[in-house]
Amino acid sequence: MIIGHDDAVEQFRRAWDSRALHHAWLIAGPRGIGKANFARAAAVRLLAEAAGPPVEAAGLDTPDDHPMAKLIAAGSHPDMRWLERIENLKTGNLNRNITVAQVRGLGEFLGLTPALSPWRAVVIDTVDELEPSAANALLKMLEEPPSNVVFFLVGHAPGRLLATIRSRTRRLQLHALGDDAMTSILDRQLPEMSATGRKQLIGVAGGSVGRAMAFAALDLAPLEETARAILRHGDADNSKRSTLASELARKTAADRYSAFLDLLPSLVAAEARALPEPGRERTLQAYEQVRELTAMAPRLSLDPAATVFQLGGILASVADPRLP
Repeated sequence: MIIGHDDAVEQFRRAWDSRALHHAWLIAGPRGIGKANFARAAAVRLLAEAAGPPVEAAGLDTPDDHPMAKLIAAGSHPDMRWLERIENLKTGNLNRNITVAQVRGLGEFLGLTPALSPWRAVVIDTVDELEPSAANALLKMLEEPPSNVVFFLVGHAPGRLLATIRSRTRRLQLHALGDDAMTSILDRQLPEMSATGRKQLIGVAGGSVGRAMAFAALDLAPLEETARAILRHGDADNSKRSTLASELARKTAADRYSAFLDLLPSLVAAEARALPEPGRERTLQAYEQVRELTAMAPRLSLDPAATVFQLGGILASVADPRLP
């Protein structure tokens, strides 16, 4: 079920129902809001309705027991391809990019006769991760697409794509999820978490379920509470920021450190919105400083302990204006 993207669902449904369907859809928006889920749901619905039996469900929903849905879930539908980064056999990690060989492999697929209906679907998750030669190979396919093939291109930063690729797609913009949609999704995804915990996640996730789930998995709540305590009450003896720095500078804490940098600007912004003047102005100034430092630290590989300690100082200045 697609939650929180009713306008996008309606746009695609109108195009598909009328069969006035663009051959390539650029599904754009922030990370973690359900773009890949949307692409999968649209592809499943398209192939299910094309092959039958008819689907009566609303929107892009397709029953799990539909024959086409079962084939796609098993990864064995002959008329669908899903491209994403694959594992590097030497390192065991995912490749940094989707390779040109993967994209060229679509050529063989596109050269085949459709097996189960006249329609085929290709999902690329994400086009941001295409290496340059792969992007050029995809462009050639979009320039002369076979009949009844629909490309679903998931993109976090469509502005970085080749302009020639963007010009050959129909853009479907998905937006950050509202609180009601986030609540509905997290109620199902995190049933063991307290309602208060889910509300706190929503407050710092910026409308991104992916971000909320990552925060929950990394147990960021204690770090968030410490950062909020510094914001509200200061840190006269440096103990709170020292605790944060010690916690996040461990060798095993790289993921938590990265997530904390991602979380902190949203936390400060949320705090600013809840404050009257003059505290709001000080908090907004701190937000700008926090946003700049959290963006710069990964790019420059700044020392985690020193970075977190400096961030703690910025937070403490909100509670104590005497601090620089």
